[in-house]
Amino acid sequence: MNTLIVTAHPESGSLTHAVAEAIADPLRAAGGRVEIADLAAEGFDPRFGPADLAVHRQQAAPPADVLAEQARVDRAGRLVLVFPVYWWSMPALLKGWIDRVFSNGWAFDFRPGAPLAKKLGRLRVQLVGLGGADAATYARHRYDDAMRVQLEHGIFDYCGVRAAHSTLLLDSEGVPGAETLARAAELGRALAEGGADGASRS
Repeated sequence: MNTLIVTAHPESGSLTHAVAEAIADPLRAAGGRVEIADLAAEGFDPRFGPADLAVHRQQAAPPADVLAEQARVDRAGRLVLVFPVYWWSMPALLKGWIDRVFSNGWAFDFRPGAPLAKKLGRLRVQLVGLGGADAATYARHRYDDAMRVQLEHGIFDYCGVRAAHSTLLLDSEGVPGAETLARAAELGRALAEGGADGASRS
């Protein structure tokens, strides 16, 4: 299965980028094609502007940069989003990528008075968030549940994705980086072996 890994972190040497590579390595070793999209390095514009609103209203075709990102997703059977957790969600750069790329007419079809058509049923999605707080903090405040409802259900289920799962690599500021990378590599191996996405959900 071809995999597109999308990262959103301003530093190329960050743990986020290292996690993305740790996930990618077992997928490549298993013979899969892996593309990594570094949104910060590539300068993707996350701002949802008038042109994007026209796309949503089905008054215009998507801009060239959005079409290029949609083509990337179309080439992949699996999408992996790797991101630091900011304010119990994803960074604005990655959220803006979703806002613009998962557009009306491509990810779903919405027209007033007509049934919603969900168009991404073929896609598998793995969300990998790196959180600074520990698992007890997430559990106590139910941040993990809130993120899953927001991201898995609120975004990907709306588009028809039947297999969207989350893995949180927590306490990233307290746990040694090698341990976090080992967990990321384990996730990559599970994906390469075709196991259930999101096997590690904490």
